[in-house]
Amino acid sequence: MKYTVDILIDLPRAKVIELFDNPELMPKWQPDLVSFEPLSGAPSQPGSKAKLHYKMGKREVEMIETIAKNTLPEELVATYETKGVYNLISNRFVATSDHQTQWVSENEFQFSGFMKLIGFFMKSAFPKQTLKFMNQFKTFAEATES
Repeated sequence: MKYTVDILIDLPRAKVIELFDNPELMPKWQPDLVSFEPLSGAPSQPGSKAKLHYKMGKREVEMIETIAKNTLPEELVATYETKGVYNLISNRFVATSDHQTQWVSENEFQFSGFMKLIGFFMKSAFPKQTLKFMNQFKTFAEATES
């Protein structure tokens, strides 16, 4: 399953990247994130790995993030793997003006085992969840300038 979502953030691209590329700030815009644990490599650099632990209601999810490409401020590509789910995300940041940035998130999911059924029946939920995270970041980032 592939999809693309995007939003406009009312901040210069440099500020968006400064906030986006800081793992310590992730809990401020991802309230379900319990922990971010670097596992190997230099953070945000290609090949680096980290473990992310989320608690969503009663459900707990751990995933491994692997940075595939980092050419920020233009693009950050990463994979996220958990049981039965492989997610490849390309995040691109386009300066639409001196004070506005378009964040484009291209997502590709591959499912295995039982998760194939979840992926099939909940197809529309995945783009909504991605957009929710993006809007949480937008709200957080724009509030840093107030």
